[in-house]
Amino acid sequence: MTVLTEEALIQIRRDLHAMPELALKEVRTSAYLEKVIASFDQTNLQVKHIKDLPTALLVRVTGSNPKRTLGYRTDIDALPVSEKTGLPFASKNPGVMHACGHDIHMTVALGVLSYFSEHQPVDNLIFFFQPAEESENGGKLAYELNVFEGEWRPNEFYGLHDNPDLPAGAIGARLGTLFAGTTEVNIDLEGKGGHAAYPQDANDMVVAAAQLIGQVQTIISRSIDPIEGGVITLGKLEAGTIRNVIAGHAHIEGTIRGLTQVMIEKIDQRLREVGEGIAKSFNAEVTVSLNQGGYLPVENAPELTKRFINFMKNNPEVTFVETKPAMTGEDFGYLLSKIPGTMFWLGVEDDSQLHSATLNPDESAISKGINAITAFLNDRMTA
Repeated sequence: MTVLTEEALIQIRRDLHAMPELALKEVRTSAYLEKVIASFDQTNLQVKHIKDLPTALLVRVTGSNPKRTLGYRTDIDALPVSEKTGLPFASKNPGVMHACGHDIHMTVALGVLSYFSEHQPVDNLIFFFQPAEESENGGKLAYELNVFEGEWRPNEFYGLHDNPDLPAGAIGARLGTLFAGTTEVNIDLEGKGGHAAYPQDANDMVVAAAQLIGQVQTIISRSIDPIEGGVITLGKLEAGTIRNVIAGHAHIEGTIRGLTQVMIEKIDQRLREVGEGIAKSFNAEVTVSLNQGGYLPVENAPELTKRFINFMKNNPEVTFVETKPAMTGEDFGYLLSKIPGTMFWLGVEDDSQLHSATLNPDESAISKGINAITAFLNDRMTA
């Protein structure tokens, strides 16, 4: 069903893989995407740029008899990871890699767009090539810039994420939350430094930080319903300068994850309360900063997702897998909080996991994903 040949799609994916760029710096990537799009039949296409989000790209396909506008989103940024795949098309940008498969995402989106450039859809389609998914909340930035207004506003939004644990080309989805929401955590403890020989004259923030970290572990084990679940990871601790000086300051960084926004807010509140308790116990100043770069949960719209799942289950060309929720974050959750839609998995079968320096997705998933998505969108337009 794809207009681009499988050989062309694989070359596009490899070109994109070799030129990864970090959030809001996707200049070459955006230019490459626009060049490919320019090669499509332009009869029903309209391209839109965003002045204040210059690496973003929107493409509108005019429908023949539109009842609605369907949106499709792909992310385009990469990660600060040094690639170790040894592939001939490995990253040429040192320290940066498409370690989350966004090169696959973009290629699939281009394949779907190329199909509809040659086969005019019934409904209007909006393709959003989004920068800054891995950081900087690119979807939220675009929405707050009023990008999706008037004829550019989808009635429904769809998007995929590759999954190395699923067979190549398989489609995975579920009702409810697909990805957890996240809160980024920064905690600063301020006391009084001093000489190790005179602890009575100091206020040790290493001890205070240790107590705080220990108490934080009880938030999940004793404040959260174990059926619902949640995660707190405090992954970074900085304090002190030398072995015989008592540290007057400590800095902690971490992340909170939960499957609903209500759950995340409950964990956030308990963390603040623990911080207040430590401040009183140690006569210290404890500052808990939350929501810095945090993402909303990816909560799929019930009726749209039922329709999507039923179509994929009943399509003999598709291997469908009902998946469990993942504790990873995805900024598509913000767009789904504003516009109903569905995010789903595309299997890319690999031994390495997402964000790994050795991630090497199975490229046969590309055409299979394009065929499944174009078939679904065509079916959706008949409803």
